[in-house]
Amino acid sequence: MGFEVMTMSDAAAARVRAIVENSAPGTKGIRVGIKKGGCAGMEYTIDLVTEPNPRDDRVEKDGAAVWIDPAAVLYLLGTEMGFETTTLRSGFTFHNPNQTSACGCGESVELKAADLAELARQRESATA
Repeated sequence: MGFEVMTMSDAAAARVRAIVENSAPGTKGIRVGIKKGGCAGMEYTIDLVTEPNPRDDRVEKDGAAVWIDPAAVLYLLGTEMGFETTTLRSGFTFHNPNQTSACGCGESVELKAADLAELARQRESATA
């Protein structure tokens, strides 16, 4: 069994379902990726999915489907995607163990690739 790339909180799953319900017919979920940008170097991207890319990883919770861009997988391993609403904003959050820093405004992050050997050791410890 492989690693689960990412998990979703109940709030994130509910928000993904709401986005799909309020989008054009044929929308199946969202796609998460990363791109270079912002003052910290990288930004998370979120796009609607109407036609999934067969190379994308797929995460599902309670009927909410999220596809993950293959170029982002090593940066997102172990991440929990959440959703929060505060007084000033609402949006998806990413609790990412591969994040090394973030800019002051919170719009961009610095990410390192996941350490696959360490993930394998953690997995072996958990199943022992």
